[in-house]
Amino acid sequence: MKVNKIASIIALSMGLFTMGAQAADEGKGEVKFIGSIIDAACSINPDSSEQEVDLGQITVNQLASEGRSKAQAFNIKLENCTLDEDKANTVSITFNGESPTGSKLLGIIGTTGAGVGIGAATGAQIELGKKTFVQNLTEGDNTLLFSAWLQGLAGAVAVPGEFYASTNFTMQYD
Repeated sequence: MKVNKIASIIALSMGLFTMGAQAADEGKGEVKFIGSIIDAACSINPDSSEQEVDLGQITVNQLASEGRSKAQAFNIKLENCTLDEDKANTVSITFNGESPTGSKLLGIIGTTGAGVGIGAATGAQIELGKKTFVQNLTEGDNTLLFSAWLQGLAGAVAVPGEFYASTNFTMQYD
């Protein structure tokens, strides 16, 4: 009978120990820190290096005959810019991506008949793969203003559906 009680006490205490060990893990996770060190006049704000621009819901009729949606503003923020008296202290950007044949628009994935236009804040279209207009830098923080829109392709009919497009950009300092 004593052996039975001792065995019961050992079994009970092992169960409590196991439950206590499981209760000690009350959540876990991982935090990754990424980035890069660059030799440039400015740092790119982390919110600007990867961003999403919502062009909204655009009707097929609006895209007919190379029609365009309303332009949506977006920007690229530069931080901690340091001017160099031996340089022009300007920046230009090149946007890259696939373009539908015969178009200056960024190709879309998911549906057809339209492409994304990228432009200056004024709306003047920027051609993919070519440097944008030159912008002067000031010491400290700078904001480069751009716009984007959806535009129907020449000779095509826009097909309803969700779309996605992506462009990479590179900075060129002078």
